[in-house]
Amino acid sequence: MAETLKKGTRVTGMDRSKLATTLSKRYDSGESIRSLAASTGRSYGFVHRILTETGVTLRGRGGATRSGNNKMKH
Repeated sequence: MAETLKKGTRVTGMDRSKLATTLSKRYDSGESIRSLAASTGRSYGFVHRILTETGVTLRGRGGATRSGNNKMKH
């Protein structure tokens, strides 16, 4: 379904609902927003907005986190 959408076209109604369902399932199975955007030809912002509109709890960013225990001592 997502592959049939042309880049930059407005997605509304049932098409938007179907896309939202598909994207939320894929995101919940561990796929990243960036990979979803790349595979559907949509922007990161579009995918992020669709996921938040459908009530998906977004994961935090990966990588090292900052905390008070990591401060350099002089």
